[in-house]
Amino acid sequence: MNFDLDQEHELVRSTVRAFAQERVAPVAEELDRESRFPYDLVGELAELGLMGMTIPEEYGGGGADTVSYAVAIEELTRVDSSVAITVAAHHSLGTLPIFYFGSDEQKQQWLPDLASGRKLAAFGLTEPDAGSDAGATRTHAELRDGQWVVNGSKIFITNAGTDITAFVTITARTGEGEVSNLIVPNGTPGYEISKPMKKLGWRASDTRELSFKDAAVPEGNLLGPRGQGFRQFLEILDGGRISVAAMGVGLAQGAYDLAYSYAKERQQFGKPIATFQAVRFKLADMATELEAGRNLVYKAAWLKDQGRDFALAAAQAKLYTGELANRAVNWALQIHGGYGYMDEYPISRLYRDQKILEIGEGTNEVQRMVIARHLGV
Repeated sequence: MNFDLDQEHELVRSTVRAFAQERVAPVAEELDRESRFPYDLVGELAELGLMGMTIPEEYGGGGADTVSYAVAIEELTRVDSSVAITVAAHHSLGTLPIFYFGSDEQKQQWLPDLASGRKLAAFGLTEPDAGSDAGATRTHAELRDGQWVVNGSKIFITNAGTDITAFVTITARTGEGEVSNLIVPNGTPGYEISKPMKKLGWRASDTRELSFKDAAVPEGNLLGPRGQGFRQFLEILDGGRISVAAMGVGLAQGAYDLAYSYAKERQQFGKPIATFQAVRFKLADMATELEAGRNLVYKAAWLKDQGRDFALAAAQAKLYTGELANRAVNWALQIHGGYGYMDEYPISRLYRDQKILEIGEGTNEVQRMVIARHLGV
């Protein structure tokens, strides 16, 4: 076995790390405080080729592997989760469904703009009464005179309402016991997008509630075969868990970096607090768990790249890194003491941003259900 990343992966890491430190870090606190979507940064990320990393070059993407993508998301999250989730939701949830399940016509129509980052896309699965029980979707679509007429609502949808969003792909009931996915372009009459939702964390990312009132889209906007929506979104979520798991590692690494730096500088009782056993042991625990979490993420990404079954590994990585990030930010804030509770220190932002990693893309409880099912128990 070889645990070393190759030169291409290391180049991705160094490039994204430099961008995150030089361009994202100086504005992260301001974006969070103002709950302002980072349009300028998205444009620069597009120029770097990060908005469509794993999409083939023929569609304007980077043609990179999933390991490279996981590394990029990790490095962005190390500095700011809002920017990272904007990229991750666009790529994993917005763009890949078109690449995986779209017709040739749909791919030609949408992928060049999405892969290049000129446009963003969203995926609408969660509803007010259908969260963990995603199969209980109530949004429905009826085929009338060559059009799908959609009625229903979605909630907590990322990237759906920006000025550069092209469409949202939604799950809808298209018949008795039948769920399908439909592409609904922004601007469709009857498709209404709420104002940005106010959140505990990820404040600079775009999160909306969507409603559909006789919103009609062409019959050709069906994504893949009719009735295959449930299978499709399960596959989409499996891949999405890799990116959220990468975010867990990145956030935990960012928390460790802040705690390490602060502990080396902060003086108490005449010496740096890093010399105290209570602090040193917490840093040692964080560093050890980071290595374990990172290996879980890279394994899941590698399995996906090999065309092997990665669903179990992705669920394990997502569960472990979400809980790792929880421990890491808590320990890091504790090491900062009272200063960590002040918004002028970035650890407070990481602390707020962390919790959603244990909820989005399937709660911790759902991950355990998925893992248990794969284990046959």
